[in-house]
Amino acid sequence: MNISLGVDHGALGLREALLEHLQANGHTVIDHGTHSADSVDYPDYATKVCDDVNTGKADCGVLCCTTGIGMSMSANKVPGIRAALLHFESEAALTRRHNNANVACFGAHHTTPYEACRIIDTFLANKFEGGRHERRVHKFCQFENQQSS
Repeated sequence: MNISLGVDHGALGLREALLEHLQANGHTVIDHGTHSADSVDYPDYATKVCDDVNTGKADCGVLCCTTGIGMSMSANKVPGIRAALLHFESEAALTRRHNNANVACFGAHHTTPYEACRIIDTFLANKFEGGRHERRVHKFCQFENQQSS
């Protein structure tokens, strides 16, 4: 699977762990960085990852910042993106199966590298169920399209 990864200066430890873990499990990672502790603007990295997902360059995205909140808010402003801030494996499974999430977000202050690796494995292992969930996802996608017109 092709996975686009972007982090800010507050999540370098998660970047290293996720990058190594994903590559070790056979995934191709498009690494947008950041690569240093110098302060950067997280929306810049969210945009790069979301562009990869929307253009099909990546099958899904992973974004990390200090809390995960800024990245998830930034990503969810991009039409076509369904980003979820994840803390537990159960959230990862359900957001993929029920919400058709295509970007996973993590907060370095609340998620250890070990937890993030387990959660991303769950995220990637699950697929959208469709069915009754399809109409709900369709509704919020319609709302998104109305707002961007």
